[in-house]
Amino acid sequence: MNEKEIISIVQQDKWMMEILKSVRMLGLPDWWICAGFIRSKIWDTLHHFNERTRLPDVDVIYFDSTNINEIEEKMLEEKLKIIMPDVPWSVKNEARMHLKSNLPPYLSSVDAISKFPETATSLGLKLDEKGHIKLIAPHGINDVVNLEVKPTPFFLESKERVEVYEDRIAKKNWRSIWFNLKIHHIRND
Repeated sequence: MNEKEIISIVQQDKWMMEILKSVRMLGLPDWWICAGFIRSKIWDTLHHFNERTRLPDVDVIYFDSTNINEIEEKMLEEKLKIIMPDVPWSVKNEARMHLKSNLPPYLSSVDAISKFPETATSLGLKLDEKGHIKLIAPHGINDVVNLEVKPTPFFLESKERVEVYEDRIAKKNWRSIWFNLKIHHIRND
């Protein structure tokens, strides 16, 4: 599977397209729908599932350093719930998320995506002004399409982040759903 094929499977998915269109209507700066929204679609397709795997949330991110009030994010979630009430929306302004994680500020939404825990999750989709799907994959798509779960370089930089990565792998238990995954564990011996 290549980037064109990923975009094609999204284009053929009416639900995903409605979500992309709904978020685009908000006119957010530097917005993306990221993480499990696209990763799960790829893994479902590669596992030949007939039904979509349930998503705990649909992660919408944007970057607006002029308003880092968390209340704004909640208001945006409410707007999206009015448009598509059955979607478990999660909206985050990446201009403030470094504060929650005690990290240096992100430079953009793409910078934030590049620092997600797993390379297979470091993905984003959006619609441009002409309605074309844009895919961002700061670490490429090889890991996600090869069903491999590895930490991003950022998460290999410290023992604490490695522990976060390992905890996420244990809690997510993705192999119970996508049985062909190859999980890469990091040992600090």
